[in-house]
Amino acid sequence: MTLAAVATLAVPATANAALLATPDVPLANQKAHVQQFQNIATANGGNRRSTTAGYTASVTYVYNQLSAAGFTVVRQNCTSGCTSGAGPNVIADWPGGDANNVYMFGAHLDSVSAGPGANDNASGSATVLELALTLARTNPQMRNHVRFAFWTDEEQGLNGSEFYANSLSSTERAKIKGYFNFDMVGSVNGGYFINRISSGVGQVLKAYYDSIGVPTEENSEGAGRSDDAPFNAIGVQTSGVAAGASRVKTAAQVTKWGGTQSAFDPCYHRACDTYPSNVSDTLLNRAGDAAAHALWTLATGAPPTVVWSDTFETATGWTVNPTGADTATTGAWERGDPEATTSSGAKQLGTTVSGSNGLVTGRLAGSAAGDYDIDGGTTSVRSPAITLPASGTLNVTLSWYLAHGSNSSSADFFRVSVVHSGGTTALFTQAGAATNRNGAWGQGTWSLSAYAGQSVRLLIEAADASGASLVEAGVDDVTITQS
Repeated sequence: MTLAAVATLAVPATANAALLATPDVPLANQKAHVQQFQNIATANGGNRRSTTAGYTASVTYVYNQLSAAGFTVVRQNCTSGCTSGAGPNVIADWPGGDANNVYMFGAHLDSVSAGPGANDNASGSATVLELALTLARTNPQMRNHVRFAFWTDEEQGLNGSEFYANSLSSTERAKIKGYFNFDMVGSVNGGYFINRISSGVGQVLKAYYDSIGVPTEENSEGAGRSDDAPFNAIGVQTSGVAAGASRVKTAAQVTKWGGTQSAFDPCYHRACDTYPSNVSDTLLNRAGDAAAHALWTLATGAPPTVVWSDTFETATGWTVNPTGADTATTGAWERGDPEATTSSGAKQLGTTVSGSNGLVTGRLAGSAAGDYDIDGGTTSVRSPAITLPASGTLNVTLSWYLAHGSNSSSADFFRVSVVHSGGTTALFTQAGAATNRNGAWGQGTWSLSAYAGQSVRLLIEAADASGASLVEAGVDDVTITQS
């Protein structure tokens, strides 16, 4: 993990049945990979820095393992932004799955020059590598496409992943529905941290730890400091697993997870970051199984049946201000497009987008005419009635957007609820002054199985509760599926 800093956002949640179908990622194999990276460092001057023979040997090891397992693997040279002489990224695609829905799993492959990087980040690289090899061995039916990445030059400033992310066309960016990062997952005094834990993809990882009774926390120490940050910057939704770096474990965390009130990793960026002394088997094992749960939940199995959907090419049947409680409703939500971008790569909204779609409300200062100002109030829309099947796993998936003005309140929110025979139940609430300030689109999936057989409506609300700022919000591509 590097010491830079950036920002972030949100994405999809999970079905408990996937916990039962997910294969084990063998700890023995993860440990064997970490040992191999240690051996490579020992044979090459004691480290695997991106510009060294130790890094080149690490690339060869990963490349050969993945190629032999049947992946399409490329060495992607970093031709701009990387340290002079840095080795390549390794990118591996598993065949099959919907190429328009890609989930990525990545880790940085380099170490600092001070040591071999057993925990930082052979632990993450070994986890992603063994996850890929487990996928190859089990060879499940693929619903969505999966890609694995091993990044160069992370320790010098996230350079390899930034090169990859910025090299993507807008079309290829839109295909990536989630990126999961694994950086320092075996800290010996570690905790259980999830990047953007409240996001949709974060909730997928959390579901695994919940299932084994292990409490988790937001990875605040690592925010913006690893290879998920460049993906956030281009609007791709991210999460990931970490066990902690140089920050000291608090008394409350000791009570929760055990260990001592000392650094999560006492050998962070030091020569003593060696294997096996500086890697926890328990945390390493759980990180691998959490990664597998995310992959199997999001990318494997038969495609679900579409029960109902609205892409808002021609939105019909939606009711504005359905409860009569809105304080700033100004008409039907304007249209936007989560796939459209400006020349700078920022997500774009409103009537300025050619061929746009999607329901949008709100306006940031200086935004184009056609977006609606909800300053000082609440705006809501409700879908037409939707009759759900009487059985099966039912999920609603949608894309959403929420951005705040500079004076936004922690009480501002975007909320998705289901209106059913027993009342109204919130499925998701995104709130807070710092949330999604940069305006990237998110995607989320939430279970409707509890309402099987009922006629339901979806209620979507956005609010500037403070009355002192401008908020822009929107929703697009709403789908209910059955599996």
